[in-house]
Order: sequence, then structure tokens, then C-alpha cells
Amino acid sequence: MVKNIRRFRINGTGCCLVDYLFHPVDFSGGAFRKYISVSAGDGGLTIGGLVFTEELEEFSRKQYTELRDEITGGAGPVASNVGGPSVVSLIHTAQMLHGTVAEVVFHGCRGNDSSGVYLEETVTKTPLSAIFRIKDEFTPFTDVLSDPGYNDGLGERMFINNIGAAGLFTPVDLDETFFQADIVVFGGTALVPGIHRSLDTLLEKAVNNGAITVVNTVYDFISEKNDPASPWPVGNGTECYRYIDLLISDREEALRHSGMKSVNEAVRYFMDHGVGAVIVTSGADPVTFSADSNLTGSVGISTLPVSENVKADIINKRIAAGDTTGCGDNFAGGVIASMARQMISAPGRNLSLKETVAFGIASGGFACYYLGGTFLESRPGEKLEKVTEIHQEYLRCNNM
Repeated sequence: MVKNIRRFRINGTGCCLVDYLFHPVDFSGGAFRKYISVSAGDGGLTIGGLVFTEELEEFSRKQYTELRDEITGGAGPVASNVGGPSVVSLIHTAQMLHGTVAEVVFHGCRGNDSSGVYLEETVTKTPLSAIFRIKDEFTPFTDVLSDPGYNDGLGERMFINNIGAAGLFTPVDLDETFFQADIVVFGGTALVPGIHRSLDTLLEKAVNNGAITVVNTVYDFISEKNDPASPWPVGNGTECYRYIDLLISDREEALRHSGMKSVNEAVRYFMDHGVGAVIVTSGADPVTFSADSNLTGSVGISTLPVSENVKADIINKRIAAGDTTGCGDNFAGGVIASMARQMISAPGRNLSLKETVAFGIASGGFACYYLGGTFLESRPGEKLEKVTEIHQEYLRCNNM
């Protein structure tokens, strides 16, 4: 399975932007409730989901900055950070592979502006390598609104996205070296439309180059806006599913991509269409997973709970400054890192999907202990030590 044990490459592309975190924001407040979505794709705010700035302005009939000041009480962001389902998950992957032969490389874009400089300079402070194409548009950014008291104190967030330069990033920007990897990852491509529409050919090319392929999804507001009654497409439809070795999605995204009514039905749908393995997260509820492929062997539909220790810390206010932003992205990064470690240490053997999920849960859990999705280490290996501690405790508590 692994081409050369002395060189293990993970290449990824997809959503990369600057996150501006507004915390705390009261999702039950009157100012906020005025702008909640009434029907699917109408451009209103969606708790746990994403909306584009221009759609929200159309829905509210207000300029975005005015609306934002209203719902946040005029407070500015408490933090800025590197964000986006692709780059955040890959930064975490690189941090979790400290001390191995793996190299993780992100291929993406930024604008020729101060936010773009901040984005690229911040990534250089992590073990992730990055190749940025500079586009003649502003650097993509997302305002992340976080309510730590929502969902009985477990917290929730929502995202208001400005697509900017990501709208100009296309398959032409991915050279041949991108496909020359052991694992190729496409993350949050619904926010990079040129890549998302071409996933069929990009995934097929990666597979033909011998790569393991991973897709981690993001809320597809473009498809929801265009056709709220139909399943969200991946690429041009469903053909590309047979080129996906592992699909990682949250509950809402899995249901909307599949058109099914339950997570189990969604998992069966994806596997019936050729996906090798599927993992579906559900916030603070258990993670569902299943597989049937040469990579993982056969795994019936199973679940694992999230970390009860992390949940208790959140509910009992033992986490002073953290939030749930980036939990899903770090979960995905932990899953990818676990895959890589297994492939490096035991090439040719089936991967343990259960172990990848467990490490993903520990990774997502640690993201609750700091603000934003990206954790900047004070020294190499710092985050791996912290996540490993949560992971080992998780294994003990769940008799694994």
C-alpha cells in the first residue's frame, strides 16, 4: 500500500481562510433570532451551518457589518486564526505525525492582501508545508459566531463566509506533484467551487496514481441555495463516490448529500455508491462508521461515543477559554493522521477504522480546550502529547 516507507506524503487541497472568532454570542437573543433562516437556502443564519455574506445581506436587507454589530452587540472578534476544513485538518494531521517519516502539504490560494500574508505566515508556524497561489481577489475569511451556552452548555457555532480568492482556485492550480502522494485529501471543497465541481476527475486521477483518497465535507450552501429539495452533489453527482476511500462528514452534511432521513441510511447510501469507508460525526452524540474495502476490511455499521471526560469539562465549566470551533476539522485531521501512522508502521495490513475514529474523537475533543481551530504549538510535539493523553484516557474508559 505504501510506495516508499522512507517517504510518506499526504497532499491536500480545499478550503483555507482566515477565521475571525466572535465569542460569546447569544443564539437565543432577540437580535440574533431576527435573522434565523426560515426555509432551506433562504440566506438566513443557520445554527451549526454556514451562510455567505451576500446571501445574508439579501435575506436581512441590511449591510453585513451593520447586521454583525447588531447580533454581537458591537463587540469585535476575540481572536483570529487560520481556518477552513482543509488547512485546519491538515495542520492537525502534520502535528499528530510529529516524529514520523510523513510530510503533509497543503495546496491552496490566498489574496494579495494583509490577510493573505497573515494566513501564509501563520501556517509557517506549524509543521504543515503549504503551496499558495496568489489570486487577484481578497483572501477568503469567515466570521465564526460561537455560543458556549447553547445545547445545554455543550456549545455551538455558525459560520458567515466570504469566498473571495477561493472562487478563482481551479484544477489548473494543482500540478502533477499534487497527485503523487500516498494519501490525497479534499477538504471542504464546497467552499472552493472550481475544485468541488471537478472532484470526479481529480479523485479518479489520484486513485490512478495509487493514492488513498479522503474527502471531508463542509456545509454546501451553494447547492442548498440552488436546489434545497435535492441531494447535494459531490462533483457532478454520484459517480465520484467510487473513487473515495474514506468519506468524513457531519450528520447534516451526510443527510443532505445522500438525501436520506437517518445517519445509518446515509452510511448505507454512500457505501452502496462505492465509498470504501464512511465516518459521520453528530456533535456531542456518538460517531457512526462503517467500511467494506481492501483498505479497511469489512466493518458493519458501528458507533463510538465522544469523550465523556471532555463533555464533563465543558458542562462543568472546567474549560476556561475554549469553544467548539474546529472540532470537526481536528477530528478529520486525527483520522487522517491515524491512517498514516498505521500505513507507515504496518504497510499492506488492513487499517483499523475503529482506531482511526477513536483518535479522531480525541483530536476533536482537544479542540474544545482552546479558541479557534488551529493550535499553535510552543514546541514540536506539544499538541501530540496533549491529544495522546486524551486518547489514552478515552481508550481506557471505553475498554479499547
